[in-house]
Amino acid sequence: MTRRVVVIGSGLAGLTCALHAAAAGCLVTVVTKAALGDGNTARAQGGIAAAVLPGDSPAAHASDTLGAGAGSAVESAVATLVAGAPAVVRELVARGVAFDRDATGALRGGLEGAHSFARILHAGGDATGAAIQRALSAAVRDAPVELLEHAFATDVVVRGGRARGVEILVGGDRRTLPADAVVLATGGAGQLFEHTTNPAVATGDGIALALRAGAETADLEFVQFHPTALADGTLVSEAVRGEGAVLRDADGRRFALDAHPAGELAPRDVVARAIATAMARQHGAPVLLDATGIRPTRAETAAFLAERFPTVDAAVRARGWDWSREGVPVTPAAHYLMGGVTTDLDGRTSVPGLFAVGEAARTGVHGANRLASNSLLEAAVFGARAGLAVGDTGAADGPGPVRMPAAAVPGVAAVIGSTTPSALDRSPEPFSRPALQRLMWRDAGLARDAAGLERAAFQLERWHRSFVPDGSIAALEDDSLLSVARAVVAAAIARPTSLGAHHRSDDIRREEAA
Repeated sequence: MTRRVVVIGSGLAGLTCALHAAAAGCLVTVVTKAALGDGNTARAQGGIAAAVLPGDSPAAHASDTLGAGAGSAVESAVATLVAGAPAVVRELVARGVAFDRDATGALRGGLEGAHSFARILHAGGDATGAAIQRALSAAVRDAPVELLEHAFATDVVVRGGRARGVEILVGGDRRTLPADAVVLATGGAGQLFEHTTNPAVATGDGIALALRAGAETADLEFVQFHPTALADGTLVSEAVRGEGAVLRDADGRRFALDAHPAGELAPRDVVARAIATAMARQHGAPVLLDATGIRPTRAETAAFLAERFPTVDAAVRARGWDWSREGVPVTPAAHYLMGGVTTDLDGRTSVPGLFAVGEAARTGVHGANRLASNSLLEAAVFGARAGLAVGDTGAADGPGPVRMPAAAVPGVAAVIGSTTPSALDRSPEPFSRPALQRLMWRDAGLARDAAGLERAAFQLERWHRSFVPDGSIAALEDDSLLSVARAVVAAAIARPTSLGAHHRSDDIRREEAA
């Protein structure tokens, strides 16, 4: 019997899964709430990490991944990730992705933070994600895959303890799509925060769907803040620092070396906090990303920046800066969610028939801090594995992953019950998306403490109890954001010590060490 598969999301993870499931003989429907490809994949600048160049090895890539993950990445997941990289590169090339090459025709590798080897493959300089998205979107349109655009998934249908389909809202009408397997590939939840590099569609819908379906989540406290974004959230790729750009404070001092011997190329959580500290010293003013010295002359620097980083170059110059002559003001911004719906190595969640891939999933490969450019690789490797798994009747119908202790975090109600009324804001702000984003940025952002997290938990619970979606897409997204925000804050409260991107300023271990 032919299996029916619904994939929710149309980025790299979702489309890779859909293509592999269709190739396995499944009847596949891709549901996306916006247009095809309107997500994070198309915005990815840094590239895709893969140990495919001479002198590199999967073992070295794995070591770097485990190191950046603050010792909390799952080794079996990391091994699967790095081993799958060569096949991913071959598949993407076969689908038409033109990775950048040198004069001899060999793949050109770039260096990024916490990598020990220049293994980052790019396409179009800093337009890697856009090149990948174009290729996969074209492949899906040519494949036997049904595509439903501007269709919002409101709930996973669960009957008899397993996923049986998806309820969607499309054109104002509600429909049910029956399925033998449902795949969540909706990306992350950057819109939880006031400052983010993510597009407007990144509202955590897949994680919210999973929570409502009873699926387990893990590591939601690990939110990665990209060190360098313009004030409006426009990403300035880490590869700029990989090419030699440095960070300077208002006095012109290169401050990143104070935080880590690797300076600007330290793990992202370290660099982001170093920038936040420098900004605090200068009353919130942005720091400067200085790329003026990466080539011997200004003319050579300008030509290199335009060729190597055309997307960033255009964005910077459109705002009136000549970054071959002057530093560019940058600040940290919410970028990537390392946690998500808990899965095994084939995308299965704790709910039979429900899968998750990409940023919506928690495979364990990132630990507490994602290594630069591993996100596109994870999406492709595990998207393909899930695509094969949903086509395997026995595998897809099998039990979900072993329950992980990391997923056993208390709900917000339990957190509120354990805190004191003094944390309660006596004049609560009415709910709005900007209000939620300000709250999360202030109390659950780069640095957290018990008082701020308790304040956030109380406010989120109040909003949750009073918020009733009016049926519009915006309101349904707000409902997703509220659900995920509550889970993120609960997870952050449950981990009282710092680890990777989860930085507790009230960590007693740090106080005792001082």
